[in-house]
Amino acid sequence: MQGFVARPENGIVWISGASSGIGRALALKLASEGYDVAVTARDHRKLVELQGEAGDLPGSIIVLDGDVTDPKDMEHVVAAIEYEHGTLAMAVLNAGTYISVDVAELSREDFEKSFAVNLSGVVNCLVPAVRHMKVKGHGQIAIVSSATGYGGQPAGAAYGAAKAALINMAESLKIDLEALGIRVQLVSPGFVDTETARNSSFAVPTPISAEKAAEEIAAGLKSQSFEIAFPRGFAYRMKLLRLLPYGLYFRAVAWAAGWNSRGPGAPGRSAAPHPAE
Repeated sequence: MQGFVARPENGIVWISGASSGIGRALALKLASEGYDVAVTARDHRKLVELQGEAGDLPGSIIVLDGDVTDPKDMEHVVAAIEYEHGTLAMAVLNAGTYISVDVAELSREDFEKSFAVNLSGVVNCLVPAVRHMKVKGHGQIAIVSSATGYGGQPAGAAYGAAKAALINMAESLKIDLEALGIRVQLVSPGFVDTETARNSSFAVPTPISAEKAAEEIAAGLKSQSFEIAFPRGFAYRMKLLRLLPYGLYFRAVAWAAGWNSRGPGAPGRSAAPHPAE
């Protein structure tokens, strides 16, 4: 049985975390294909600029301010889509933030902030989206995780833990929500060229552009694939690493990250790139 694939005529696409990076590029990509796209973020100015940039595109950008860490905000966003703009056909739950874990100054707040946006923020969007979609008997939800969720990475204890949880969540929801006609997909980006990545001192593979990432996601959303992972070579290598015994895995990851010569607490260590947003 073919899963539901949202088309422009089916209703509104909602993208959280759309003020920059992948979310912004994906909003423009989908609007260029004729979709009406509701965008959410905390930075109203950037969302308005995005709306203006899409002025001549076949689709449109609908600005709906909101903080994904506030469940009431997300309830209001979904209600606004449904009752003021049209049917919610697809939700791309993309909002996220990278907070590097410095073991020399281990902070509970870093974990709490990371989980609040990257994990609870997805749940806050997911709950109202599913509630409205199940009434109609169809819908499409894409959860943006990260290739770093496949396994532990240096300085990534908070971010990686949240993204790993999203992978498990998406896998479980795919099974559970199919019975309601709601199709779930997992988006697992590798390293994407964002401002955070450009300012990083962390050793990473060559990142792809946000526009290229948006093309990959847009194509994947129209497919029947569960996971949209890119760049494919990088994603496959990350998955293969998990097949190694832990002793080899840890050495390989430390070497790839340039950690052997620097290690925790080294100067410039904390600015690891954000591979998703």
